Amino acid sequence: MNPLSAPSEAPSIPAAPAKTPRSERLSVRKTYKMFAGGAFVRSESGRSYEVRSRTGEVVAHAPDGSRKDVRDAVRIARAAQSRWAALTAYNRGQILYRVAEVTESRRGELIAEVERADADCPDPAAEVAAAIDRWVWYAGWCDKYPQVLGGSNPVAGEYFNFTVPEPMGVVGLAAPESSPLLGLVSRLAPALVSGNAMVTLAAQRSPLPAVTLAEILATSDVPAGVVNVLTGQKEVLLRALASHGEVDCLDLTGCAETPAPAASSDLAAEAERLASESVTRVVTASPAQRRWLSPAAQSPYLIGEFCEYKTVWHPKGQ
Repeated sequence: MNPLSAPSEAPSIPAAPAKTPRSERLSVRKTYKMFAGGAFVRSESGRSYEVRSRTGEVVAHAPDGSRKDVRDAVRIARAAQSRWAALTAYNRGQILYRVAEVTESRRGELIAEVERADADCPDPAAEVAAAIDRWVWYAGWCDKYPQVLGGSNPVAGEYFNFTVPEPMGVVGLAAPESSPLLGLVSRLAPALVSGNAMVTLAAQRSPLPAVTLAEILATSDVPAGVVNVLTGQKEVLLRALASHGEVDCLDLTGCAETPAPAASSDLAAEAERLASESVTRVVTASPAQRRWLSPAAQSPYLIGEFCEYKTVWHPKGQ
């Protein structure tokens, strides 16, 4: 046989083994954590609690914050506040506008979270859109509010007299339950405008939008520690926050909407009593301002609620 001639039959090639059907891919469930000092942390207690949707379905587990978590967050906020206040008003406005930009990019996720939240939000898309617009609106006021809230005062003498608004310092905020995103932004943004640092207690029933907002703040050039977000039982966290001597202002807006409405007035009264022991200013949104989609929910005068006022005398030149 000629070695160069082709074989009469080609060698057989073994068939490829049959593929087994691929199993369904398991989705990666999101872990919700608290936000303190620019980092996402679990509660010091190690505990968590179920977060349910408006239909009663368990959608996540959130950290159940402790009194030590509050103390740590206040300490972090105190250290960060002076750096935030030292930025120029124009720079703070740029950063708050950046928050709006990043929130816009995560609009779909936030709509889904507001939609399933156990809250009174009949139009989640409108709530999220209004929250984005509110960041833009307050960003524009960062370098303008002193002209509205301060000014030159008439005096009888050879002096100038000026009133200048300044940040309070560390502000504790109990977020509203009825609107866990827009209501929170409506109270958080005006407090940040003048240079305050925040310790925020997320809505107890629906904390997930607040945690997602914390993720947005972490990627929006907001300095670490300026905004801290805690989750857990509002009564426990608020008592620790109200009694802390390093908190300069306490916003009790969320006390009007505690998960147990019958106890809301008692909790608010107790928080005011605890705050008075350290001369902490107490503020709250009015019923008109708690209509979060209305024009009353945003105003330059809301910035003034989180300011203190310094009066300066200066002699006139000859």
